[in-house]
Amino acid sequence: MNKNNHMGSSQKPNNRSLKNIALTALFSMFVIGCGNEQIPLSDAPLAGATIGGDFTLTDQNGQARTYKEFDGQYRIVYFGYTSCPDICSPDMQNLMAGLIEFENDEAELAAKIQPIFISIDPKRDTADILKQFTAAFHPRLIGLSGSDEETAQTAKKFAVIYNKVEPTEGAVDPENNYLMAHSQLAYLMAPDGLPLALLPLDDPNTEIDEGSPKLVMQELVKWVR
Repeated sequence: MNKNNHMGSSQKPNNRSLKNIALTALFSMFVIGCGNEQIPLSDAPLAGATIGGDFTLTDQNGQARTYKEFDGQYRIVYFGYTSCPDICSPDMQNLMAGLIEFENDEAELAAKIQPIFISIDPKRDTADILKQFTAAFHPRLIGLSGSDEETAQTAKKFAVIYNKVEPTEGAVDPENNYLMAHSQLAYLMAPDGLPLALLPLDDPNTEIDEGSPKLVMQELVKWVR
């Protein structure tokens, strides 16, 4: 290596080199700045979709709650049931763990998010059952249930499909030992109650962890402001 070119050289850069360095630094700052720009909420994946709407359901403490009472807050809305054998509990675990990670990094922003679990199985998901279920995942998680009619109306507003899967013949306690088939969706709703995006959820049929807490947190970072 020519000693005039190594890092210890005392050779001074000319004016043209200084100009190039300055332009490069300016361009780098511009690129970094662009990378930090937030995507407008109007460009969110679900912006403009007809999803959501007011409801009146009962929470785990026996209190009537409406969707509109959370106006001004972001909402994580998930439909499921507490007896779900392999989907709902892992989903809630990942969603709430992602929210907790977001709380650890951005406490003020995370405080703007209200997580909501809506039961599609009101017969078995009593207030006491919902209280135990929600407490297992996050202290601010609200569990809601209603009559069969209220549940159906609410699910329809959020484009959620569900149905009871009758137990096989000869099953023990068929009145209570049944499954519920349902859409696997977790909505992130804007402060005006309109949809922003679907939060990532794990597909139990794959080896990939598509709904990891880290991925959930990344979506929250992208849209909550």
